[in-house]
Amino acid sequence: MERSSGILLHISSLPGDGGVGSFGKDAYQFVDFLAQTKQKIWQILPLGPVGYGNSPYQCYSAFAGNPLFIDIQQLVTDRLISKNSVTDQHFKAKQVEFEKVGEWKTTLFREAFLGFQKNFSRYKEEYVLFMSHNSWWLDDYALFRSLKTQHHETVWNTWKKELVIRDKHTIQEAFKELHAEIDFHRFLQFVFFRQWYKLKAYANSKGIRLIGDIPLYVSFDSVDVWANQDIFLLDEDSKPTQVGGVPPDYFSETGQLWGNPVFDWERVAERDFDWWLARVHFNLRMFDQVRVDHFRGLESFWAVPVAEETAIIGEWMPAKGHELFRKLKEQLGTLEVIAEDLGVITPEVEKLRDDYNLPGMKILQFAFGSDPTNVNLPHNYTENFFVYTGTHDNDTSLGWFNSIDKKERRFLHKYIHGSGKQFVQNLIEQAWASAAYTAIIPMQDVLGLGTEARMNTPGIPSGNWAWRFTWSQIRSNHKVFLKQITAKYNR
Repeated sequence: MERSSGILLHISSLPGDGGVGSFGKDAYQFVDFLAQTKQKIWQILPLGPVGYGNSPYQCYSAFAGNPLFIDIQQLVTDRLISKNSVTDQHFKAKQVEFEKVGEWKTTLFREAFLGFQKNFSRYKEEYVLFMSHNSWWLDDYALFRSLKTQHHETVWNTWKKELVIRDKHTIQEAFKELHAEIDFHRFLQFVFFRQWYKLKAYANSKGIRLIGDIPLYVSFDSVDVWANQDIFLLDEDSKPTQVGGVPPDYFSETGQLWGNPVFDWERVAERDFDWWLARVHFNLRMFDQVRVDHFRGLESFWAVPVAEETAIIGEWMPAKGHELFRKLKEQLGTLEVIAEDLGVITPEVEKLRDDYNLPGMKILQFAFGSDPTNVNLPHNYTENFFVYTGTHDNDTSLGWFNSIDKKERRFLHKYIHGSGKQFVQNLIEQAWASAAYTAIIPMQDVLGLGTEARMNTPGIPSGNWAWRFTWSQIRSNHKVFLKQITAKYNR
């Protein structure tokens, strides 16, 4: 481990004229920005195809990529679509209009697919290799998305019984009937990963490590649950009996009710952890390091009866994280995994983290609400942690500073001086100066932005995930500040 620092920014938040961040030139320009300011890490959120609400933590697949991130200009360069097809669009510069962007890009993707079919010989060798490495998850995913289109995007457990239970003959017939649409989804994933690995290679060549994110749970309306119903707690009608969440906490007095199906860990173990192992291996190929979101759920998890309207009533149920990590360590040796150990953390959770030497997380916005013994205060850190000013679930640091009560503000001012953007810079410097091996800040804090730039408000189902920045927001003083503190604190 070495001291390092970096920035948290999701792909969707990158600038560009395509309505949403992508793997195009702006992503490469952001890598250059990181390198210029001596940062070593780019941390992003999950890259899966999002469903209702556009949350990267509620995806149709734990393996597939979100086609929205495919760069259109690269499709032109690859001669899959004509330059004339890419007409000028008037998208908002600082906010993703998911539906509008999705419709525009899908039309171009259909044209690109036709171009791919016409020029298949040019891509044949690369495509065959891609399919040989990925068909184990991609076939089911492409069929699932094709069936969802056929069924007007309804949830999979409302389809006819033979499809719900994945009757072998019915599945084979569906593959034949929907082969054209299935090939379209395979093509999109081929292009997605082709562009992704090109970007990753560029980032690594500049000395930038990419950190990804594995949500503990998957969306109920996902190919993962449809194709692996036995490893989730479902009833005879393929409906969840209990769902995931957390009891009342910092973010909510009624807890957080996520609604995701929870794992049947006994069955996961009977299957020798195959789905989980595949998932971690897959992500560690995609990224240099991964954060496991809601890590504490691998020790025990809060299971809420499906009929409950809040997460207040539930029970802690045991998971099998030790067995999972033991297998991963046998297979991988070093575990490039970060434990998102926030929330209700017990000695048992800390033991799971520490037994496998996984770095945990510290959040500065959580540090000032109590007293000098608060574990999130920098003077209480040990080295094996990632320190953040805030995460994607927090308000921006400026927004948080403007909203805290007088008691917290008094304690805060004893520790960190300044107000407004100066305070935010001082807070960032506390993270950089700390003993924690790694310091990460959201891009919003680099720019000193307020609540208007917040990425997500937990418990609010819509209006999240849409924030984007523009290059004009980055001033020379932002670059100078990052470069100076990174040199000053040996990161």
